Amino acid sequence: MRRAEILALFDYSYWANELVLDAAAELPPEELTRPADLTWRNLRDTLVFALDVERSWRIRLQGQPPERWDTTLDPEDYPAVADIAEHWRRDEAEMRAWLDDLDDETLSAVVDLGPEDRFPLWTFLLHMFTHGAQQRRDAVLLLKRAGVEPPELDFLYYADDLQD
Repeated sequence: MRRAEILALFDYSYWANELVLDAAAELPPEELTRPADLTWRNLRDTLVFALDVERSWRIRLQGQPPERWDTTLDPEDYPAVADIAEHWRRDEAEMRAWLDDLDDETLSAVVDLGPEDRFPLWTFLLHMFTHGAQQRRDAVLLLKRAGVEPPELDFLYYADDLQD
């Protein structure tokens, strides 16, 4: 997978994240932590988990030590959607800065994270993208259950937005 395609996927992902966060911000605070019956986590925990996984993988793939990436964000530290959104924007800036420095050769190079985890860098990045999409799907289900009309997240809506 080439750099331009990876950048497009992450651009889309951040666009979709903003739509989900904006929709979640419409909810009363108690809806964020309402027990989940459709997914593994409540809405707040789903959003924090998605941020955490993306953040952890980025830090790990950048070669930082385990004490930096082998930690878990605590959903209790994010009492409001605005807190999650603010952290995600900071993380997005760090991710974009890192992605901007990658080239096709680096993306094709195998990253060795252990015997079960030896793949080209682009494979790990695609995993991060698809994991985020799965978590957004869960968040959309929870938004719908809470009575908020979830955003349209189809890639072609994103492409339309780019043309506007």
